[in-house]
Amino acid sequence: MSEQKPVVVLVHGAFAESASWNGVIEQLQAKSIEAVAVANPLRSVAGDAAYVRDVIAGIGRPVVLVGHSYGGIVITEAGAANELVAGLVYVDAFAPEQGESALELSGKFPGSTLGEALAAYPVSTGGNEFVIRPEAFHHQFAADVSAEQAALMAATQRPVTEAALTEGLPTATPAWKNLPSWFVISDQDLNIPIAAHRFFAERAGSRGTREVAGGSHALSVSQPGPVAASILDAVEAVSK
Repeated sequence: MSEQKPVVVLVHGAFAESASWNGVIEQLQAKSIEAVAVANPLRSVAGDAAYVRDVIAGIGRPVVLVGHSYGGIVITEAGAANELVAGLVYVDAFAPEQGESALELSGKFPGSTLGEALAAYPVSTGGNEFVIRPEAFHHQFAADVSAEQAALMAATQRPVTEAALTEGLPTATPAWKNLPSWFVISDQDLNIPIAAHRFFAERAGSRGTREVAGGSHALSVSQPGPVAASILDAVEAVSK
């Protein structure tokens, strides 16, 4: 690969939005690493991944894809057979095999309490979409940030469709099978149990796994340092 550093493309998951990467981006920019936070549509795996591929094509340079939570499924699909993608970083994220969905994987190991924190309502395009109830958001999603910050995050959360959470990974060859991957995970994640994160990292052959003690699911907000460090590890590795 050329000496030019790849662009870091950050893909948020459900119940978050692109500004959830602000603390991470600040640390990357301090190291002169270009970063773009994508507004993930959260409508369907195939559609969301197609949009991320469009963003990558528009950048037109090698990228490191970073996904949080459901965003891990999106980067696994968007990075498949994509010559511009040099590496993957999973931040408390799903790293699925073909056919696996977020709903299926969140229940693969015991410990997720997300289901009881959700509210659902119908959308005109069909089916339902989900949000985390505001009163449950702080504990469920971001227990290690202040109550004030959690209230802002709850108010700006992006809903996700039921279709997106139940759609199995379309590609026959997940991106992590052909690309180097790094994982940064939280042991107090209430959405995706730590046992699941460890399973994903081992299955993908993680090049480096950081485990953050006491970290909530909202790791990019509460602990941007370890997240940025894992991304920098990936950028350095694929730039050599």
